[in-house]
Amino acid sequence: MEEVKLNDQEEARQNKLPKYVELGVDPFGKRYDWKDRIVDLREKFGSLSPEELEKVDSSCDVAGRLISIRRMGKASFVNLKDEHGVIQAWLGRDVVGEHDYEVFKLADLGDIVGLQGTLMYTRTGELTIRTTKFTHITKCLKPLPEKFHGLTDIEDRYRKRYLDLIVNDESRKVALMRPAIIKGVRNYCDSMGFVEVETSILSPIAGGASARPFITHHNALDKDFYLRIATELNLKKCMVGGIDRVYEIGRIFRNEGIDAKHNPEFTTIELYQAYGDLQSMKEWFEGLFRYLCANVVKKEVFEWNGKTIDVSKPFADISMAEAIKNVCGVDFTQDIPFEEAVKLAKEHNVPLQQSWNSTGYIMQAFFDELVEPTLVNPTFIHTYPIEVSPLTKKTDDPRFVDRFELFIAGTEFGNAYSELNNPFDQKERFEAQLAARNRGDEEAADIDFSFIDALMYGMPPAGGIGVGIDRLCMLLTEQDNIREVLLFPTMKDEK
Repeated sequence: MEEVKLNDQEEARQNKLPKYVELGVDPFGKRYDWKDRIVDLREKFGSLSPEELEKVDSSCDVAGRLISIRRMGKASFVNLKDEHGVIQAWLGRDVVGEHDYEVFKLADLGDIVGLQGTLMYTRTGELTIRTTKFTHITKCLKPLPEKFHGLTDIEDRYRKRYLDLIVNDESRKVALMRPAIIKGVRNYCDSMGFVEVETSILSPIAGGASARPFITHHNALDKDFYLRIATELNLKKCMVGGIDRVYEIGRIFRNEGIDAKHNPEFTTIELYQAYGDLQSMKEWFEGLFRYLCANVVKKEVFEWNGKTIDVSKPFADISMAEAIKNVCGVDFTQDIPFEEAVKLAKEHNVPLQQSWNSTGYIMQAFFDELVEPTLVNPTFIHTYPIEVSPLTKKTDDPRFVDRFELFIAGTEFGNAYSELNNPFDQKERFEAQLAARNRGDEEAADIDFSFIDALMYGMPPAGGIGVGIDRLCMLLTEQDNIREVLLFPTMKDEK
């Protein structure tokens, strides 16, 4: 990358660095022991009258960025922004002293500083720090976007997320809400007796889901490994080992495209409950939404993807076959030969893939194409064709399995099974997946013989679920693009 020539503002800022040194100040600072958050100061003192404020100890010590400077000779006003708020401060030469005021005169927008003082009200009624000590902490060598209106180029916002967080309050709010949501998910699981574990990101096979993997090479072993596409199989091995309620929140990697709902690396929670089933997972999932809405985001109705989503009501629950029949009249509970299913797909403009060889694949395609976009408020779609669900118990009808996915505004949020624990059935499902791969399905999983061996020792009946944390954060923060809830999303090369 070529060195970029400094513009006039950048050159002026760099020319100030020796002047700081002359004043005995390190332009890039050292430890600063601030003690107050701006939001706490406003909460504690903001409701007091000027007379009441004068009678209490309002001494404070804050640190943050200068976002406005209004110099007026021997006195000046600034606005300081920390992680959670903005406050005005007044600096007078006679109060902070000659030295500190000379240091302040070198200040630019974006500089990180510390302010000590007491609180007062200005004549306009604004809560303000009457600064008694000014401390320069770190010089900002590049000008921030003009007037703090934020970055307007969306690609720049994602590439320079650090700058986006400085100037866009909404971006900062979302960035701070995401870890709060994840903490809420963790608290909810822990309160129900689930144990959080960590499993390996590198895997000798690509298993646990249908997706194209990323491949890397282990030099010491001289062997290719895959970045995990799911945590499922290792968590089930934990259940075999006696951890009855287990979950993992972690990064997943899938070599897929980038769009408003997909990023090649993303975060999921996978959770398994021994002695449970699909109904257990429905109760867990609906309960998760209730918990997060009540304890984290404090709301139940969201504007998302152009829809109003109400998660306060009981979630709808319908079989895939019934949902398809309601939309287009085709009834996949009937025994439809593959050739006839192909003909029906063409009549309804449902896309086909060459690797498909049975009706279950086409049933799934009907749902994806015709039904999924119509699902607005939370809806459990259950009873899936066996071909697309290799890790799930069969229903009484062997063509279908005990599985659901939750859809909101045409988007899938979670995938749950009554888990398959029969090692012989599991081996047959793996072999069917391998055959699909040989027919050209690049997302079909490998056979994991170590998992089959684990099942031979006995895994209790269980309910299991995987939930996309990124999409959950998108809904709860009302963001339509996944890149808004990822601090550093995967980006194309800059032109």
